[in-house]
Amino acid sequence: MARTRKGRAVNGIILLNKGLGLSSNHALQQVKRMFNAAKAGHTGALDPLATGMLPICLGEATKFSQFLLDTDKTYKVTAKLGVRTTTSDADGEVVETHPVNVTEAQLIAACEQFKGPIKQVPSMFSALKHQGKPLYFYARQGIDIPREARDITIFSLSIDRFETDEVDMTVHSSKGTYIRSLVDDIGQLLGCGAYVSKLHRTQVTDYPADKMMTMESLQALRDQIDNESADLLDDQTFTALDQLLMPMDSAVKTLDSAKVEQIAEGFFRNGNPVNFTGSTEYPQDTLIRVYSKDSGLFLGVGFIDSDGKVAPKRSVVYS
Repeated sequence: MARTRKGRAVNGIILLNKGLGLSSNHALQQVKRMFNAAKAGHTGALDPLATGMLPICLGEATKFSQFLLDTDKTYKVTAKLGVRTTTSDADGEVVETHPVNVTEAQLIAACEQFKGPIKQVPSMFSALKHQGKPLYFYARQGIDIPREARDITIFSLSIDRFETDEVDMTVHSSKGTYIRSLVDDIGQLLGCGAYVSKLHRTQVTDYPADKMMTMESLQALRDQIDNESADLLDDQTFTALDQLLMPMDSAVKTLDSAKVEQIAEGFFRNGNPVNFTGSTEYPQDTLIRVYSKDSGLFLGVGFIDSDGKVAPKRSVVYS
């Protein structure tokens, strides 16, 4: 007997402005409840200490969350100089304190060394997995796991304010960058130590910051829905919330696109490679956004197979 689905089949991406002290998973569950969504997933966790943009995928959009995990991010960060903590942020225990005798010229010179392609050792208090468990699981038991340095890129790093022992910076970085580790490394290079006292993610890929919604704003809209339509919670009653969603294909808009004829749509949806329109020839395994030539409907992401056809990698199921 088929299990009855709980929640609506709503598809899209909400840009949440996550508040301080809220875990990403808790935020995800709250948003899922507000939209009465059957399925939801976030696109890379923000620590409870961190605030800012957290794209949350609903419904079929969860199939494309990995693409947002792989995009670059921008952060506003405040670093406290003179102190080093176990977690490289304000939540950790102090392990070192040093006097701060740093000039602005020294700070600029130190930051310059971290621009461009670099290698970074992930923090023991990161969510990176080791034998199926996040590193912070071991760190909290005092167990240190050897970590390999990873290739990342700091596209830009600007100093916005420097006052005695506090530094405000804007960091634009590639996927996999740990801002806490970056600040700790800068502090070590300066010889005084440093930790993150404030962290705000302003951008994920090129999603517009002005489209972010706070949890309080979303809750106010949900309260209004409950007050006006408590007896009938269908798709129409959720219009005010659904209008806030970014389209599913916004998660993969950096990919080239292709269109398929109407007769090929069904074959693509059923897992078969199909021909596509256009004169461009792509190398094998190139990922492509796929749309219906007839309706313009987003069908999913495909890859170019050995015959030059587009085969489904992540296809959208519309209910």
